[in-house]
Amino acid sequence: MRDIGDLRRILERIDGRGYKAYRDLKGTYANEGLELHVDHVQSDPFAPPSRMRVRIPQSAALIPPELFGNPSRKRGLEDLLTREFAKAADRYAGKQGGTGKSGLVAIDSCGQEILKRTSMVVCEDYVEARFVAGLPAGGRRVHGRKAFRMLADEVPRAARASMVYSALDADRVRLHVESAEDQSTLRERLESLGLVAFVADGSLLPRMSGVSDMPMDRKSAVPFASPPELRTSVELPNAGTVCGMGVPSGVTLVVGGGYHGKSTLLRAIERGVYDHVPGDGRELVVTVADAVKIRAEDGRSVVQDDIHHFIGRLPGGEETRRFSSTNASGSTSQAANIVEALECGCRLLLLDEDTSATNFMVRDARMQKLVSRENEPITPFIDRVRELHDVLGVSTVLVLGGSGDYIDVADHVLMMRDYRLLEVTGEAREVARQLKSRRCAEGRSELSAVSERAPQPDCFSLPGRRDKVRARGRSLILYRKTPIDLSFLEQLVSASQTRAIARIMVYMARHCLDGSIPLSSAVDRVLEEIDANGLDVVSPFEGHPGELALPRKQEICAAVNRFRKLRVRQLQPL
Repeated sequence: MRDIGDLRRILERIDGRGYKAYRDLKGTYANEGLELHVDHVQSDPFAPPSRMRVRIPQSAALIPPELFGNPSRKRGLEDLLTREFAKAADRYAGKQGGTGKSGLVAIDSCGQEILKRTSMVVCEDYVEARFVAGLPAGGRRVHGRKAFRMLADEVPRAARASMVYSALDADRVRLHVESAEDQSTLRERLESLGLVAFVADGSLLPRMSGVSDMPMDRKSAVPFASPPELRTSVELPNAGTVCGMGVPSGVTLVVGGGYHGKSTLLRAIERGVYDHVPGDGRELVVTVADAVKIRAEDGRSVVQDDIHHFIGRLPGGEETRRFSSTNASGSTSQAANIVEALECGCRLLLLDEDTSATNFMVRDARMQKLVSRENEPITPFIDRVRELHDVLGVSTVLVLGGSGDYIDVADHVLMMRDYRLLEVTGEAREVARQLKSRRCAEGRSELSAVSERAPQPDCFSLPGRRDKVRARGRSLILYRKTPIDLSFLEQLVSASQTRAIARIMVYMARHCLDGSIPLSSAVDRVLEEIDANGLDVVSPFEGHPGELALPRKQEICAAVNRFRKLRVRQLQPL
């Protein structure tokens, strides 16, 4: 290992030379109790910045072992240290101006969710930050003096301010770690409590705006209060006894007038599959980990989905047990989304009437009279939602503003009124008794388990040395030249997750697919490998996979299902 003197000598030697001379920096340097690893050097000041790591041994960091003593605490601690490093880099680094990305020091950005990331590693031996740095340039020439200041002074200052325990706010660290542990514990307990979600009293559900996930100002927002009929108490390891609404398994409707907060509640529940940072307002809004938000998705690609329980034989005799389309309609796409969610093990479906296909959700009595059952291939969701729970054990939370017929199939009816939640199941049943629905149930066959599908490995072929699979923001993956549009995956929250999905698809194609293994099982194999060896295993960057965040199985499967070159072999039902 070289030291800081070696770093100075290299930079003095290459100062003023062409930018590619920076490649001589690659290696590891010791600097007063920490190590700087230069893993990859950018080829040009305008190219993606250089990849580096800074490592501090635990003998210097002195982070108490109990703060990373289990997976949820470790995830919370690494998340917090990533945020602290980002703030410290803004404070101490980035002062070296120049051409292109000169002087940039940045780490993976974090939102309101606490995700398992590769940007920070805390273990018994060391703490390590994985970051990127724009090596300073004047034009396209090395600016050695500025580079030395950045690497020998600014980066170490940022690291010591964010990775050494004595430099941190101990109370804030403990709160972050304990909050993550409480949320994870609560999520694990939902099933034993007979619940699919929990919303703590006092939670702040509204967001600042439609384009900001930050919480609304507490002076403007109405804190959540559980209806007495559904109030549940839960004992957590750090917060103690917490009270709030337990959403039971089964079919739950959320009704009410427009702009009264129905969709805001559903949005909080759909994001409850993740832990949230303290102060977010949704720290104790927790949902079963495999819940899936379902919506219509006009134009998406569908490959051999068995949607016959929702869509019967189409005009022209097209079979729907192996339905494929390059341009699915609202109803067929929503049916496919449900079937694919069930295929990957979903136990809770979340739907909002506003983003659903109307003809998929319900046909009222008048429309049934006008368009006979023989001429309508759709079995509306209203005629399957009860079976989904009673036969397959899959619950549903459904936001409604206009389809009162769903009252007949609901276990619980909740009403949002002036942003306050009321339990109105009895009142709703009385309305249903007085105003009988005249529609007829339209289920054509008894609901059964969906068929599994095995992806064929050749459709993922990546010839050549470079795999050419890239993520573009949160919503797009380019698999070679084929775009995979993830815009409608509302539970995908970070571009880092999208980058990880891209890498997981490549890893899965190379190591897990043989033409006979079901998609769900193939993704499980990758996630088991990640659980055992870390998310690093899917990264193409040896020593520096610092830009990935762990996605859920549900979004990985969804991305594969939207790959327009996908080919599958349908297997027997689950």
